[in-house]
Amino acid sequence: MSDWQRDYAMLALRINRLAGGGLLIYRGPEQWSTQAASEPPPSPGAPAGEAERLLAAAPSAYLAGQVRAMRAVARYLDGERLPLAEYARQCLGLEPRRLPEEVFEAAHAELDAALPKGPGSPAERLRAWQAAHTLEPIERLPDMVAKAVDETRARTNAIVPLPDGEVVGCRLVDGVSFHGAGDYEGGLRSTIHINKAIPFNLADLLYLVAHEGHPGHIAESMLKEIHLAGQEDQRVRFMVSPSFVLSEGLGLLAEEILFPGDEAQVWLSRHVFPDAGIKPGGVGDLAAIHHAKNVLWGVWGNVAFLAAEGRTDADLAAYLARWSLYSDGEVALALGLLKPSPMTPYIFGYFHGWELLRPWASTRPDRVRRLLTEQLLPADIAL
Repeated sequence: MSDWQRDYAMLALRINRLAGGGLLIYRGPEQWSTQAASEPPPSPGAPAGEAERLLAAAPSAYLAGQVRAMRAVARYLDGERLPLAEYARQCLGLEPRRLPEEVFEAAHAELDAALPKGPGSPAERLRAWQAAHTLEPIERLPDMVAKAVDETRARTNAIVPLPDGEVVGCRLVDGVSFHGAGDYEGGLRSTIHINKAIPFNLADLLYLVAHEGHPGHIAESMLKEIHLAGQEDQRVRFMVSPSFVLSEGLGLLAEEILFPGDEAQVWLSRHVFPDAGIKPGGVGDLAAIHHAKNVLWGVWGNVAFLAAEGRTDADLAAYLARWSLYSDGEVALALGLLKPSPMTPYIFGYFHGWELLRPWASTRPDRVRRLLTEQLLPADIAL
C-alpha cells in the first residue's frame, strides 16, 4: 500500500472530522480512523494545503477528481464561498444548472396523464395515489422488502455476477432525515434502513429497493470492493465528489434498468399488492409516475440555488410545494437538507446524475457493469 493511499485516506478522515461528520463512508484500516480521531483537530487551512500536495501526485484521473472535491470542501470549511455552481463543479466534476420551470410543468403533465383518473389537481391526485398504496402497519414492510431484494438481486445477477452468500436485511428506523438508505457493512452483509415515520407507498417498493440495494448503492459498494480489491481508496468514499454523482444517478435509474416498460407494475401486482389488500387496478402508469418523480428531483437543485441567493424559508417552501408537489410535511423535511452547507453540492447528483446516465446506460448492460465495477467520473460518460 502506497504512502499516497494512506495520506488520501487521512485527508478524507480529517476533513470529515473538521466538518463534524457526514461527508465520508469509511471502511479502510481501523488504525487510520483511530489516529484521525485521536490527533489534535486540524487547523481549517491545513487540509486544503494537503489536498494540493496530493493532487500534484494523484495516480489516476479518477483520484484527482476525488482530491479536487476534498480540496473544495476544505476551502469551504476554511471560509471560502464560491458561487454555488462553481463550488459544485469543483466537487462533482460537472457544473449543475438551474432548470427552467417548463421542465417541471412537463413532469406535472406526465403525472396528470399517468395517475388514476379522478378529481383534483395533480398534487391532490398524487397524494391520493400515495395514500391508496400506503402499507399499514408498516411493521410488515421488512418481509416485503425481502421479496423485492430477492427479485432485484436475481435481475442484477443477470447483468453482473453477484457473490453467493450475500445477506441483505431491512431495519425500520426513526429520528432520521432520509426515507431509505442502503448500507453495505462488509462480509457480504448489508442493511436497507427505512424511516418508519414516513408512510410507505408500496408502489415505490421496487423504486426504493433497487436504488438502495441492487443494482444501486449496496451492489455498487460490494462489487467495487470485490473487483477493486487492493485499491484502498475504494474503501474511503468521500461523498461530495464526482463518484457520488454516478452513484445517485444509478440509484434513480436502477428500477428502470431492471424493470423496463411496465415490468415493475406487473411484478408488484402479482407479488406484493395482493398480500397488502391493494387492488392493482388503481396504480396508473407506474413507469411514467416514477419518470416524472426523477425529473422533479431537479426542483431540489433549484431550491439549493435559491437558498444560496439568500431567499427566505417561506420562499423556499413555496417553491418546493409548487413544483415538487410536496405536502407540508414533505416540504419541512426537505428544507432541512437544502440550507447552504459544505454538503450542498450532493443534492445535484440526483437529477444531474440520472440525466447523464439514462441515455448512456438504461438499455446497456455492459455499461451498467462498468458503473458497478469500475471507478468512473462524469467526464467518462459519453454516448
